[in-house]
Amino acid sequence: MRTKYIGSILGIISLISLSACKKDFLNIVPLGSQVASTTNDYDQLMNDPSLYYFNAGGGWQELVLMGDEVGADATYFNQGSAQMINAFQWKDDIFLPTDGMPVDCRLQLSSLYQCNKVIAEVASSTGGTDLLKAQVKAEAMATRAWINFEFINFYAKPYLASTAATDPGWPIIDQANVSISNYQRASVQAVYDFMIKDLTSAIADLPVKAKILTRMSRPAAEGLLGKIYMFMGRYNDAVPLFNAALADVKAAGVPVLYDYNTTLAPGGPFLPIDPSYGPKSPGQIYTDITESVVSKIFNNGPYSPFSSNPLGSSGLVLAPWAAALYTPADLRLKLYSDKNLDGSAIGGGRLRKYGVQWSRCGLQLADLYLLSAECKARLNDLDGAKKDVESLRMRRMPMPDAAVPVNIASSQTALIKFVIEERIREFAMEGARWFDMRRLSVDPLFAGTAFKHVLYDNDAGNTTTYTMNQPNRLTLRIPPAVIGLNPGMANNQ
Repeated sequence: MRTKYIGSILGIISLISLSACKKDFLNIVPLGSQVASTTNDYDQLMNDPSLYYFNAGGGWQELVLMGDEVGADATYFNQGSAQMINAFQWKDDIFLPTDGMPVDCRLQLSSLYQCNKVIAEVASSTGGTDLLKAQVKAEAMATRAWINFEFINFYAKPYLASTAATDPGWPIIDQANVSISNYQRASVQAVYDFMIKDLTSAIADLPVKAKILTRMSRPAAEGLLGKIYMFMGRYNDAVPLFNAALADVKAAGVPVLYDYNTTLAPGGPFLPIDPSYGPKSPGQIYTDITESVVSKIFNNGPYSPFSSNPLGSSGLVLAPWAAALYTPADLRLKLYSDKNLDGSAIGGGRLRKYGVQWSRCGLQLADLYLLSAECKARLNDLDGAKKDVESLRMRRMPMPDAAVPVNIASSQTALIKFVIEERIREFAMEGARWFDMRRLSVDPLFAGTAFKHVLYDNDAGNTTTYTMNQPNRLTLRIPPAVIGLNPGMANNQ
């Protein structure tokens, strides 16, 4: 049997030239340090931290800066990188030719190559049962779908059934073959079809309870497939998957939601609250996977060129309109501070999210409840939607305040909008809003929404407002490093 040297392939990706790989990617695993031939070897590859832990760039860092629920304090924000400023201002190009390959793009392409290796080779590995081989392959397929979901929501237009077959998407890379070059973009429809195929093929072979929540499980794949259908407007297809995912989560016993009524109560485990860094919540502990259906974590801390964190959150504040969505009883407000890191007051009483150094970009249980609630509301199952959203809210505030107001719970349109606002209350300043901005931009219910950012200059006492160039900047332009390696690849406008 041909021996497969994983040390020499973990960092190689088929979109990058070999010379670039030698410089940028082969240091992920030291050359020759690991040989894969047994099923256990391939199983261990799915434990690679690069699949779920983005500690120095990557994840949703760009998206945090582009969500319309954030503003920025010029005193601190302008000390950040040019890429931070470009993203916040929704400039046409966040990354310039001199920047090289963006961290997130590099990491995801490397992970995609790794998944393709596992998918192609694990069946012929030695020493494992057919059941384990099928499970490892299924995990790699579900992970590949998650990676492609990230790419399509960064670099392609929001899904619109009438144009998806002709809208440029992202290259479909389904082989671990570095000899293939000059990839071209598949259509948005083709990429969505590919993700659906991967997940529908994988679900039956995935365990209800993952070995560890950084690995794909059946509820994670069901939830992701439901999310994909939801982004396509296929709500009837999405709801059964969300129901199945929530049932599987219950059967597995993990994950679970923290109850802030307990964790933030006197003597609770999130206390004491540090005046600079906030509560001892999962946002401060990158190993905390308690609420994760599948855990993927990125550094959402301050900009730091010395720790290679080029797209940090320095100077970001919660936009006043988003802050107004919280009621005084909402315990999620304890994740915010009206003081800067140095203890000085933030101008205008604005808030920064100091309780989150590490943000989650996989699939969280809170997200699963809210996706399910929104889909049910869109299908006019108002009681089901109310139950799902309250399953989250009762763990984020006292019970009397958790109930959805009667006038909202009885109105389909009002309840849909309430769930969207609940998504902001739960995930503000952590990147998730970008995905909602994109899909809602093609939703007639939210037509005409303009996205704006405000930069607050407290020293000068004035503000600068940036308005997104819609719809173009709801799609990132493909980085120059990718275009340069694939001559003829069309970029976004």
